[in-house]
Amino acid sequence: MTAALRTYEDINTRIEGGDVVVVTAEELSVMVAEGGLHAAAREVDAVTTGTFSPMCSSGVILNFGHSDPPIRMQDIRLNGVPAYGGLAAVDTYLGATSVSKARPEYGGAHVIEALLRGEQVRLDASSSGTDCYPLHDIKTHVTLASMNEAVLFNPRNAYQNYSAAVNTSPRTIRTYMGTLLPRMGNMTYATSGQLSPLLKDPSFRSVGLGTRIFLGGAQGYVVWHGTQHAPAVREVEGKPIVGGGTLATMGALREMSPDFLRAAFFPGYGVTLFVGLGLPIPILDEAMAAAAAVPDTGLYTQIVDYSVPHRDRPSLGVVSYAELRSGSVSVGGCEVPTSSLSSYAKAREIAERLRDDIAAGRFLLQKPVWTLPPTGGRRTLEMG
Repeated sequence: MTAALRTYEDINTRIEGGDVVVVTAEELSVMVAEGGLHAAAREVDAVTTGTFSPMCSSGVILNFGHSDPPIRMQDIRLNGVPAYGGLAAVDTYLGATSVSKARPEYGGAHVIEALLRGEQVRLDASSSGTDCYPLHDIKTHVTLASMNEAVLFNPRNAYQNYSAAVNTSPRTIRTYMGTLLPRMGNMTYATSGQLSPLLKDPSFRSVGLGTRIFLGGAQGYVVWHGTQHAPAVREVEGKPIVGGGTLATMGALREMSPDFLRAAFFPGYGVTLFVGLGLPIPILDEAMAAAAAVPDTGLYTQIVDYSVPHRDRPSLGVVSYAELRSGSVSVGGCEVPTSSLSSYAKAREIAERLRDDIAAGRFLLQKPVWTLPPTGGRRTLEMG
């Protein structure tokens, strides 16, 4: 670790004083290329990142308020989409990927977006009834404004790195990586490369419980490491492949915007929610600046064949994000067209908006209570 240049307190004092120097990770890469790491690290106080990508492990905790007479809701549907009925009387969790039986292309993500747009949502709930909750059924409409609480709580967001996907089989396959054409007819990827939040602080020195982030258009927080947190770094074909750390995040849904939370349907796969997320990185020392400045040419992922069952999926090579963003990649002598499930333009917008909020004194950096664990892993569910 290099010598300290500044602390969180130093940076927040400069934010409050209006003289903080904050740039996006994309801008920092240019600064380092033109003027060197040493100078950039001493000039820049903080760096911002961004991603806007499908994040299936997302949802909302809602409290509707009590009816008169009251009901203990057990079977709950919002616009026909099932929500979880195993919480307290009028609490529920609506997952982004939960779908309506009548309309499988419509799901929890669409309900979340509808609420954000101020629309009325149909609430149908039933109960076996108790002495203190005698009502058996309720049919009504709710809005975001009418509820007691509405909290976005996402168990797994902002994958640090994700494999690029191809399909070597002779048939088209439908996946959470989009439609993959036969015989490597296309390649999809889902990470914003040099703007990707956890790729720019790969050791999680500034990320953990309590870290303040841009989430869905508002300020939110990291509340734990995300599910399937697997951040190990390894070398493949001589290239460093940064692992798959993840974040669990939370924020007030009422403060968010449908510009940064957007429902989507992937044919043959299902419903998902595009989430806009940005992470501010304090430049505490030169090592943090070096990590945050790595451009797309120095960030790599694997190409994986999604036509093979998950446990046995082979790697077909290593590719940089610069190559992925170029529009085509050579695999086995074949040029394969590439496309991103993430919006780089939206990621840039998020990073720039976060940069501007910090510069204007609207967003202070929060030192985490503890940082994300440097290790983790994914266990395989045994059948039978």
